[in-house]
Amino acid sequence: MATSLTLPAPRAGTAPAPRAAAPRSSKGIRTRARLLDAARSVFEDAGFVDARVSDISERAGLSHGSFYHYFDSKEQIFLELAADLDERLTAPLGEIILAPSSDVAAVDRLRTALRRHFESYRAEARLMGVVEQASRYDPQISVERMRRHRRYAAQIEASIRQLQQRGMADPALDPALAAAALGSVTYRFAELWLVQGAVSCTLDEATDQITTFLANALQLRPATDPHTRRTRTAKGPR
Repeated sequence: MATSLTLPAPRAGTAPAPRAAAPRSSKGIRTRARLLDAARSVFEDAGFVDARVSDISERAGLSHGSFYHYFDSKEQIFLELAADLDERLTAPLGEIILAPSSDVAAVDRLRTALRRHFESYRAEARLMGVVEQASRYDPQISVERMRRHRRYAAQIEASIRQLQQRGMADPALDPALAAAALGSVTYRFAELWLVQGAVSCTLDEATDQITTFLANALQLRPATDPHTRRTRTAKGPR
């Protein structure tokens, strides 16, 4: 029986945080980008709790009031940085693993996606460390990340179902639970390795080992061609 994976529902009073309205002028776009770059730098240096709006404004070379023209609070600018970061880290999923027209073997697509994910995570390890920490004690950040991870898990689940339908993955696996496990492995391993330094390995080693681990767990194999099977069966054994 297939399992419907239910992730924690958003807490009361934690509606999706709206992004600040995008500026229309080219100057406004540049100023907003300066604030985002400065906020990234401040959060990486000071962490989420100790970062201040005044620090962000100063590093951007802008007045304190200029910040509030584009963002309501440090929480809002942090949430935007975290959302953009999560989107970049999960991009290989849609671009590679879920590519419906791809003729590349599933295990090779998985390896390519994992390598790109780890490369992106490594490049953003300092900010990711802050995001991971903040999401564990700030309700709004936690809820926003859970919404994104729920969408991410649904994409992985759909991919696993497609692989099963094509005879390329273990049909006994529950797609929802397998998707949750795959997502947890990739994100938690990257955090242990690239943020906490609890794992020592090269990019090649991490990519190969996690690919093998997940491919074995999913029992990935070449696509089954029903037409070819029927043709060979009709002709009899060679």
